[in-house]
Amino acid sequence: MWANEEIIDLIEWLKEYNQGKPSEKKVGFYGIDIYSLWESMNEILKYLEKRNSPDLEIARKAFACFEPFNRDAEKYALSSAFYSEGCHEEVTKLLTEISVNKHIYHDSEESSLNVEVNSLITANAENYYTTMITNDNESWNIRDRHMVEVIHKIDSFYNHQSKGIIWEHNTHVGDARATDMANEGIVNVGQLLREQVGSENVYIVGFGTHHGTVIAASEWGENFEKMNTPPANTGSWEDLLYKAGNYDKLLLFTDKNRHLFANSIGHRAIGVVYHPQFEHYGNYVPSVISERYDAFVFVNHTNALTPLEVSGVLI
Repeated sequence: MWANEEIIDLIEWLKEYNQGKPSEKKVGFYGIDIYSLWESMNEILKYLEKRNSPDLEIARKAFACFEPFNRDAEKYALSSAFYSEGCHEEVTKLLTEISVNKHIYHDSEESSLNVEVNSLITANAENYYTTMITNDNESWNIRDRHMVEVIHKIDSFYNHQSKGIIWEHNTHVGDARATDMANEGIVNVGQLLREQVGSENVYIVGFGTHHGTVIAASEWGENFEKMNTPPANTGSWEDLLYKAGNYDKLLLFTDKNRHLFANSIGHRAIGVVYHPQFEHYGNYVPSVISERYDAFVFVNHTNALTPLEVSGVLI
């Protein structure tokens, strides 16, 4: 979602915009997901070693607990879920100590925020991997609650004076209560933020396409590839927008028109893992679109992003 050539324009704009501004007026770029368990541990260790921190020994013990699993999340998940050989106690202690002592890491480079968020990732990722083996729905909830927690950490760091744009897939930002996810007890970022800070303080924008190309993979961990996105299923949200005119559209949902879109219909979901050949047998989430989003951007024909290439290696 970020390692593509299209994001370079944004990064260049950010660099120019931030030139000469005080830190509280700059625009930041933050990761909020949960998958960087070992990377986060490395960042914590490097930073604590540099600072000769009193928390360093606790961090070393936590990291040592994970070493036998050789950075293999599935191996750790199996060991923790079925054999109770996990590192929950170690990462919880690390998170607690970092949270208590975060004031000593405060500087102009967001170091206290960085070390606290990486500690949070370590603790929540451990819980996520332990849970995903036995309860897929709950592991989803752990991940989305984690992302909301990180958003609040960033907001608190700037004394609740900042605005943020949260860039994620529709299934994370679109309010889960307006979909069949709610029937399975699944929550997501859009729902949680609306509940916690009020719908009037959150504006959710969904995206969709009728046909085109995307970058995705056939399985987790497999190399990505450029895939064709077939025309949307008949009767789906994307199909109806296409039939209303095969051009790009922006829909804004308000109190005056939400009732016009109150039916629950299929809305295409394309994630990191995608199987275009099975498009007509799934991949559509029943949604009350005007409740799921505040606005919707329809791209009639989608063009795949261009992955970044650094020193001959694709990211």
